[in-house]
Amino acid sequence: MPADPAIQRVLDAAARKGVTLEITTFDVSTHTATEAAEAVGAELGQIVKSLVFVVPAASGGLEAIVCLVSGTNRVDLGRLAAVVGAPEVRRATADEARELTGFPIGGIAPIGHLEPVRVVMDPDLGRFPVVWAAAGTGRAVFPVPPATLAILANAHLAPITEDHRELAQGGPDGEALGDQAAAQGASA
Repeated sequence: MPADPAIQRVLDAAARKGVTLEITTFDVSTHTATEAAEAVGAELGQIVKSLVFVVPAASGGLEAIVCLVSGTNRVDLGRLAAVVGAPEVRRATADEARELTGFPIGGIAPIGHLEPVRVVMDPDLGRFPVVWAAAGTGRAVFPVPPATLAILANAHLAPITEDHRELAQGGPDGEALGDQAAAQGASA
């Protein structure tokens, strides 16, 4: 049976760099980091959330920035703005994310986007020998060593997440950790 076109884009992107991915498709949703962790039997921190942010492009449109973030972490917009040199960075809407990457929220893969995008990766993912990322749909994932993921995605490793001490104390906005992940979409 041929792969879903979105999954095929992910497989093709990896193959262009000489990497063969093993995609697992589930009958249950892997839309959120929690669902993905449960489905694959991994720690929440091993789940790669592919979060899409945008900045104004020179052409007048929007430029996507995909952040690959550990499932337990939350992007700090100030840190991300400093890393990408764009103070006007903001979270993409669901429609913008789909238009700019070709993937739906909950299935945004770290590779295989419709157009080249800037990718910034959370160094926390390197704590694990293997992490799990979305493969283009809300039911498909693949395991990959973090170093390989960085190479596949042409990712820049940078500290873009909130301080763990802030998260443990409910964060600067008073949300509990689980609420922060839900508020941020917790897409794998």
